[in-house]
Amino acid sequence: MFEHPFHTGSLSDHSFLVTGGAGFIGSNLVEYLVRHKAGRIRVLDNLSTGHLDNLREFRDYPGFEWMEGDIRDMDTCRRACEGIQFVSHQAALGSVPRSVKDPVTTNDVNITGHLHVLQAARESGSTLKMVYAASSSTYGDSRELPKVEDRIGNPLSPYAVTKFVNERYAQVFSDVYGFHTVGLRYFNVFGPRQDPDGPYAAVIPLFIRAALQGNAPTINGDGEQTRDFTFVENAVQANILALLKGRSLDKHEVFNIAYGRNITLNGLWRLLTAQTGTHRQPTYGPPRQGDIKHSLADIGKAARMLDYAPRFDIEKGLSVTLEWYRHES
Repeated sequence: MFEHPFHTGSLSDHSFLVTGGAGFIGSNLVEYLVRHKAGRIRVLDNLSTGHLDNLREFRDYPGFEWMEGDIRDMDTCRRACEGIQFVSHQAALGSVPRSVKDPVTTNDVNITGHLHVLQAARESGSTLKMVYAASSSTYGDSRELPKVEDRIGNPLSPYAVTKFVNERYAQVFSDVYGFHTVGLRYFNVFGPRQDPDGPYAAVIPLFIRAALQGNAPTINGDGEQTRDFTFVENAVQANILALLKGRSLDKHEVFNIAYGRNITLNGLWRLLTAQTGTHRQPTYGPPRQGDIKHSLADIGKAARMLDYAPRFDIEKGLSVTLEWYRHES
């Protein structure tokens, strides 16, 4: 992964902060920056959901800086942003079910923490661009397909509320302070280093674990709900483009980050069974509260303004991800 550069020129004189850098998407972004020899790569994570093991192969890199800390602490965020040119804010408490169970903590991390990082980056005097993880959950109850950035619905979960508020804060910081950030509305990102353990694991790592163990997965609902699954290298590409190309943007922008093609969960399981040789039939449970029924992104805006061009479709991404899980197990 990441042999193909998404930037031009050298990164050796650039400094980056990746919040949530021990997590799934964050650690993949760190891998890209290490592979392409970024000058400084500072990682901030409190390890509540991330794992140091995700960073084990990068910690000896000369420009790597580890900082254990929590974005809910303003002083920590200020120290993290000090001397940093490019901030990639990936730290958050993900998962719709987690937010339904504990909306207060989700709010504290995702809204207060986001505000702290915004303010610290703005105050730093060194930060040229901040890109943050937004979410397709912002589309809420909108039935329009494909999803277009300027037409959203009402949030369906506490998590979706937090990601909506993130965008509003970023817009205000652009309008009031002239600090222009970029939000990336991720659509169901998957790939290496995504944790299959715990009660809030995402569907693809759960399906992969079931397939590799010869077990039947449990699908919430009838399995005909659709998702625009996005391989993690596509998400990393979007971050690099938004951080570097996005420097020319003169206002806050949000972009859909996806492949631009959806598939049912039943269809996803069929793809996995074809790649693994497993022939177990899934079992079905009740739908999850707060989940949307269908999702499909229009990625035209990101293509036009960032030159975003996803390289991995669902089949190719699953193949790479399966190989990683086989190796790790």
